[in-house]
Amino acid sequence: MLNVGFGNYVAKDKIVVIMSPESAPIKRLVTNAKLGEKLIDLTYGRRTRAIIITTDGQVILASSVPETLAGRFAPISKENTREEDELT
Repeated sequence: MLNVGFGNYVAKDKIVVIMSPESAPIKRLVTNAKLGEKLIDLTYGRRTRAIIITTDGQVILASSVPETLAGRFAPISKENTREEDELT
């Protein structure tokens, strides 16, 4: 499970993409999801900083930045870091 903030979680295996909401096509995607009842707003009234798209077409709004969510998505273990250091 991926912690998206405020005690809310999304299944990692259902996530297709985590992106920034800045571009016009992404804003249209959010509007269409709202009209099609596919939008889940997990921002609790705060600014939307990340959009998560799931395999079943759900559009999830989060107040954490995409980089933070991506870091939570695939945390680097200490073993992997040591192996990378040895290779360089």
